[in-house]
Amino acid sequence: MTSMTHDHREITGGVDTHGLTHHAAVIDSIGRHLADREFPATIRGYRDLLDWMRSHGTPSAVGVEGTGAYGAELARVLTAAGVTVVDVDRPDRKARRTKGKSDPIDAYAAATAVLSGRATGVPKSRDGVVEAVRVLRVARRSAVKARTQAMNQIRGLLVSAPALLREQVAGLHRAELIRTLARLRPGDDLSGPLAATRASLRRLARRHRAMDEEIAELDTEIGPLVRKAAPALLALFGVGPETAGQLLASAGDNPERMRSEAAFAHLAGVAPIPASSGRTHRHRLNRGGDRAANNALQTIVLTRMRFDARTRAYVARRTKEGMSKKDIMRCLKRFVAREVYRSLTSTPTTHVTQPALAPAA
Repeated sequence: MTSMTHDHREITGGVDTHGLTHHAAVIDSIGRHLADREFPATIRGYRDLLDWMRSHGTPSAVGVEGTGAYGAELARVLTAAGVTVVDVDRPDRKARRTKGKSDPIDAYAAATAVLSGRATGVPKSRDGVVEAVRVLRVARRSAVKARTQAMNQIRGLLVSAPALLREQVAGLHRAELIRTLARLRPGDDLSGPLAATRASLRRLARRHRAMDEEIAELDTEIGPLVRKAAPALLALFGVGPETAGQLLASAGDNPERMRSEAAFAHLAGVAPIPASSGRTHRHRLNRGGDRAANNALQTIVLTRMRFDARTRAYVARRTKEGMSKKDIMRCLKRFVAREVYRSLTSTPTTHVTQPALAPAA
């Protein structure tokens, strides 16, 4: 650890975050390295980190790596204490090859990125209803994957199952198939293929049914939160609780951090990318951004293309002009992103007030 004395100067901080420890560094207003130190990733450690930074001067801003992961709680603590937090990307490979890699180096690099203006990202506040929606959707997404996996395994087992069992459930729809398989009685002797297959199918069917119930419970919990956070978003044609929940999670509790609807379009991966050359002037699909948000916009567009008269008329007109279906959907997703951005920024989200850190005893 290195240190220097100070006279209440303005400083910039940087933090390299990890699961168990955070390494902090401070620099002065002209970029000189003042000090660096490691702190445990605990409530007491966050408090000590902030006090340590303030002992070197007044923090104008603190750059934190990983504000959506290891640095999430630190960012909340610093924001609650009135410190400006800037989301900093990790150094690129070229910088690491030339300057090396260590926790102090990364912490100083985060502070320098903030001071130079290279890092300007405002992190998600993660302190309100939208964060509650996001964490509940994690469990829902996991349950959906488990249910799909169980169904795929059921169909795979039925392909090679004994004919007696396969014919018993042939032609059944999914709901009736699950009910029938869940009632199977394999018996106590599982040494035969028929009995073992029945036992396996019964367990998979009951797992599928349990996931159905869990998803229904989560939908009951998530729905009111989405309506509370973004009623204007749900009012848009083709937007349901699932797509609205994903768009809310992508935007965060503080959607005002996105400077414009173009910034949101880049976030959702629907900003048009120029692909012109010579006499050809065109745009291509954007394959960057948050792919889950992009998928939500895709779902809304598909719904509108099927049920919305205005969208159907637009598709017909653009098709006559010679535009491909892929390009038409790219344009439609950009239009929908504009509507979603306006709805997100016009609806105040509910925040949970974070308690300020008490001074050390």
